[in-house]
Amino acid sequence: MDKLIITGGARLSGELRISGAKNAALPILAATLLSVKPVSVGNIPHLHDITTTMELLGRMGVRLVVDEKMNIEVDSSTITSYEAPYELVRTMRASILVLGPLLARFGEAHVSLPGGCAIGTRPVDIHINGLIKMGANITVEGGFIHAKADRLKGCRLVLEQITVTGTENLLMAATLAEGTTIIENAAKEPEVTDLAYFLNAMGAKITGIGTDVLVIEGVKSLGVEELHYDILPDRIETGTYLIAAAITGGKVKLKNTRPDILDAVLEKLVEAGAEITTGDDWIQLDMHGKKPKAVSLRTAPYPAFPTDMQAQFIAMNAIADGVGVITETIFENRFMHVQELQRMGANIRLESNTAICTGVKKLIGAPVMATDLRASASLVVAALVAEGSTLVDRIYHIDRGYDHIEEKLSQLGATIRRVPR
Repeated sequence: MDKLIITGGARLSGELRISGAKNAALPILAATLLSVKPVSVGNIPHLHDITTTMELLGRMGVRLVVDEKMNIEVDSSTITSYEAPYELVRTMRASILVLGPLLARFGEAHVSLPGGCAIGTRPVDIHINGLIKMGANITVEGGFIHAKADRLKGCRLVLEQITVTGTENLLMAATLAEGTTIIENAAKEPEVTDLAYFLNAMGAKITGIGTDVLVIEGVKSLGVEELHYDILPDRIETGTYLIAAAITGGKVKLKNTRPDILDAVLEKLVEAGAEITTGDDWIQLDMHGKKPKAVSLRTAPYPAFPTDMQAQFIAMNAIADGVGVITETIFENRFMHVQELQRMGANIRLESNTAICTGVKKLIGAPVMATDLRASASLVVAALVAEGSTLVDRIYHIDRGYDHIEEKLSQLGATIRRVPR
């Protein structure tokens, strides 16, 4: 498998265009299954997970047309199968998102239990129990979720914990349910909001968008003529490149992004000593050549600090001035990058779900192994400032969530190259 070789020491500077959000693109592509008309989706990132989702839809018989700008036209009128097979679902947890749309529109779904990053337990019980409350008949056998329903019925759903994919699956299913569905304790992430706006653009009747109570008045069918919808920018990619600039004392301007959905991250970067300036669709970070200051934080559901940025901030704390304490509250197994950062000389102590990091004067390049998507990003970020060269192995994780990361970092002045398997 491919590897990245990164030689540290360059101060990043320049401008970058941010890609569309993976975590919005995946549910929106799944939601196209609900439309009786062809739908065009734009600002799609070039990612392995997108390719997997397209392959999954294609395997079902859905017609997909991709143009040179990576706009994807999806026509689900040609669907021939309601199954999401194990060989595709095992690599990507978001495949579970076809369950709600298939069941709501076609009355049947057979979806393999999902895979994805090994960052902790992420049960699908909330998805299943919610659909059962809406009238679905569901069994789990042989690693597959088998679901059937004539027409789902609207009801009140109080989610026992905040779940992004659970909210999305139930939201999509509710759009075609008979009557009104109320989802309480719904996830408020921008990607959930983007999905809701897309569903409304197709003719759904959703209110409460952006709050923790979503109200969905079911309709008989979804689909409008000549619908094109652009995915929102990727806030995690944005945050990762801001950290990359901060750790190297650099200055970058990121375009085609949304500062309004990154408040918690930007506040912590200011605390670390960055000068942040923003416009409607751009963010500029300038460290003025200074080393960052250590920051402490606690991950929590949006609008609090995102768990998907935790690993990158630990990497920054590794060389920052002072001691930073980072507590992870979302996933119980999301510190696997710590051991790899320690191989590079980081001084990090783990206590249960907390990482206590004392900044060191320098990191040393070493062979390291990526264990999940955001852990991979943290190793790349650390390598940018490490003395000598770092070899990052198993970067297929990175390719699941970052669009041409080596090209974008090279554009900012990093010394980075991909080595084929």
